[in-house]
Amino acid sequence: MSDLGVSYMGLTLKNPLVASSSPLTEDIDNIRRLEDAGIAAVVLPSLFEEQLRLDSETLDADLSRGAEEFAEATSYLPNLSNYNAGPDGYLELIRQAKRGISIPVFASLNGSTPGGWVRYAMDMQAAGADAIELNLYSIETDPRRSAADVERDYCELVRQVKASVRIPLAVKLSPFLSSIPHMAAQLDHAGADALVLFNRFYQPDFDIESLEVVPRLILSQSHELLLRLHWVAILFGHVKASMAITGGVHRAEDVIKSVMAGANVAMMTSALLRDGIPHAQIVLEMLAQWLDEHEYKSIAQMTGSMSRNSASNPAAFERSNYMRVLSSYSLRKPC
Repeated sequence: MSDLGVSYMGLTLKNPLVASSSPLTEDIDNIRRLEDAGIAAVVLPSLFEEQLRLDSETLDADLSRGAEEFAEATSYLPNLSNYNAGPDGYLELIRQAKRGISIPVFASLNGSTPGGWVRYAMDMQAAGADAIELNLYSIETDPRRSAADVERDYCELVRQVKASVRIPLAVKLSPFLSSIPHMAAQLDHAGADALVLFNRFYQPDFDIESLEVVPRLILSQSHELLLRLHWVAILFGHVKASMAITGGVHRAEDVIKSVMAGANVAMMTSALLRDGIPHAQIVLEMLAQWLDEHEYKSIAQMTGSMSRNSASNPAAFERSNYMRVLSSYSLRKPC
């Protein structure tokens, strides 16, 4: 029997399959079921920077100022006081999870600006979180702010959070950075213990009848894995931080590809929402079977085996592959 154990951020996990942040992980009964299905760790839903600002009674003033200029501003923002039962309820969820399960529990902070709210990272640690995943998500609309400004703020935020806690810190990245390798190196230097590639952004849609901008939540598809494989394979061996792939992980084959690219863990959400929690057990059974059939003694044996460093043709990860793919397509001849 192959050894499925992995190391992620210095933590020992029984296998590389992690349940990422979703509605499933905000319920303690579901978290227990995820553990029973074989999931190695869970990421709780994010506690948003806006919730912390609301909790400190500063958001109300901000919204009031916005409402004077744009009446629709307040109606579009959700009632964050009830999401995750607020900061106090979030800390209680961490405590309940740690009392109820034996696998690691990762708290999640969603924010983009340095500030005093990072003290909540200390509260998460005190509540028992085994690590924190910092979800860097911002939509820059100010043309005066450069990419360098945004990335500098990100790194400062990571430094502040890392300085406030002793537990490991993972950073969830956007795929839209102008230089992913440079940013990865900067976050590595700032103290990130893991890089999670990539955040899935839920873009709004247009309702052309009501002339309104409406939210749309679409579950991931397996093809989204390709972008993640590409960048993890490039980064492998060039950063000290652990790496996780999230987005497009649906099958055992996706977990295998993630590890071969260089990821320590593969995070799953959409497949669990679509197919149910027992799907995790099926994936892990198929993963173990594949390793045995291909005579791998452990997950560690194949980690990074398909990375750019290990590839016989590194150009497969570069611009030349783009041209090759385009030239390989041929139109069908008309009947």
